[in-house]
Amino acid sequence: MAVPVIDFSKLNGEERAKTLAQIANGCEEWGFFQLINHGISEELLERVKKVSSEFYKLEREENFKNSKTVKLLNDIAEKKSSEKLENVDWEDVITLLDDNEWPENTPSFRETMSEYRSELKKLAVSLTEVMDENLGLPKGYIKKALNDGEGDNAFFGTKVSHYPPCPHPELVNGLRAHTDAGGVILLFQDDKVGGLQMLKDGEWLDVQPLPNAIVINTGDQIEVLSNGRYKSCWHRVLTFTEGTRRSIASFYNPPLKATISPAPQLAEKDNQQVDDTYPKFVFGDYMSVYAEQKFLPKEPRFRAVKAI
Repeated sequence: MAVPVIDFSKLNGEERAKTLAQIANGCEEWGFFQLINHGISEELLERVKKVSSEFYKLEREENFKNSKTVKLLNDIAEKKSSEKLENVDWEDVITLLDDNEWPENTPSFRETMSEYRSELKKLAVSLTEVMDENLGLPKGYIKKALNDGEGDNAFFGTKVSHYPPCPHPELVNGLRAHTDAGGVILLFQDDKVGGLQMLKDGEWLDVQPLPNAIVINTGDQIEVLSNGRYKSCWHRVLTFTEGTRRSIASFYNPPLKATISPAPQLAEKDNQQVDDTYPKFVFGDYMSVYAEQKFLPKEPRFRAVKAI
């Protein structure tokens, strides 16, 4: 079984219906799929790879080698016990937001990543429109929900992560298993060093590296908005002894003040009261619960936020 690979450019041609069906299947049966021919130029993606790797080498690598995570792993390895590092991840990460301070010492980093984020946000909006069409919702419904109304109010963050070679991969995860809290996640992963896995029918599957593809997964808020038609998917990152894995994940999420609930049209179609399975809640309340329960089952998160 391989994670579906979908040619996004075919939405605009004779194979539109087939491509819509492929994306619907990716959302309903997988929660993960890879897009090729997605409209972001290979030249820009090559620059993103270059500046991200240079940034890690110039500004982060030495700090990681001296980090608490490395020290904890070395301490456990010296004990030669079967104990595993359960509460940390073998990951170096920064988050890019429009109003954050950005790295200044890596040439062209800001310009390249700003351009990339702008292109990726357009792709995120296009994907929400495809989801609207597949779900039978009015065009713009999901975008409006993720923006808390008209306008450009969505949270759009980009996590630049690196997973360095790990001397004891059996003792620590690159990133512990979790579902994503937000809306649409767009990942530009390393095309040489693997490690990303998704859970499908009780089995962990590799999300195979594919040059210049964008990996899409749906977060918890898309599960709610779709009244459970689209499920957020468990995923994790493994560690390896060789190679530094680059991972650039962007999140098209609601703002904290947004109210999220199942689309009434879908709840009615499923013969449910709107809040039977998924409550109506403020996204900021959900994030407060998620911060404490990110690596735990998601269903109690929905119940907890219902009780707020």
